[in-house]
Amino acid sequence: MNRILMTVIGFLVIFLATTAGSSIVWFFKKDISEKVNTVFLGFASGIMIAASVWSLLIPSMEGAADWGKWSFVPALVGFLLGGLFLVLLDHVVPHFHAGTSEEEGLPVTMKKSTKMFLAVTIHNIPEGLAVGFAFGAAAAAGENTSYVSALALAIGIAVQNFPEGAAVALPMKSVTQSRAKAFFYGTASGAVEPVFAVIGFFLASALTVLQPWFLAFAAGAMVFVVAEDLIPDSHLVSHPHLGTWGVMFGFAVMMILDVALG
Repeated sequence: MNRILMTVIGFLVIFLATTAGSSIVWFFKKDISEKVNTVFLGFASGIMIAASVWSLLIPSMEGAADWGKWSFVPALVGFLLGGLFLVLLDHVVPHFHAGTSEEEGLPVTMKKSTKMFLAVTIHNIPEGLAVGFAFGAAAAAGENTSYVSALALAIGIAVQNFPEGAAVALPMKSVTQSRAKAFFYGTASGAVEPVFAVIGFFLASALTVLQPWFLAFAAGAMVFVVAEDLIPDSHLVSHPHLGTWGVMFGFAVMMILDVALG
């Protein structure tokens, strides 16, 4: 497949999957059950954890192989900076966590639906960056295998974006009392991903020396989202086995995609 085409598909599929998931709001009269939501969020967590390890952290350390025994440094520093980046966003962007009923960010007057939308949008930024950094690194390497690996990462994130889109749109329907608004919010929350994918692509392809740091940065940001939001929101305490199997299945799917395609 043409490399430019693979890149375009990678950038678009993550957004289209969120849109497809959000469209479920037109077919369900009620919110998804807590058990189904647990499976959805657990699955998304597994995908993101596996993507962080197989598609980002390992390539980060491989890209810093000339550091010798210190090749872990870019991965370590980038990983922690990714988490700090999400902390900064949490403190600056006003948002509302539906799962924990927590509000974070600057104190401003906004509708609850808008704050819920911003919470999901924040979470989608690392995913877009991860795909962009992966394709940027592939462009710099100029190898087909790197492009296929980046596409595998995009497909994996798209797979978890489908249930994530549903998990966003359905609660929004209860808050806004409108299927159209719920679909719009769900779709718009995913629109940030291709935008940040483009940003990540140009950063990684232009600043090749920083690629290991960029990849680890995206991994740290994604793991932070999983640990702070997805797992707590999945109500694992109430349904531990459902959530745990969701995590394991999601991890397995992403691992298979990365190994089989990468």
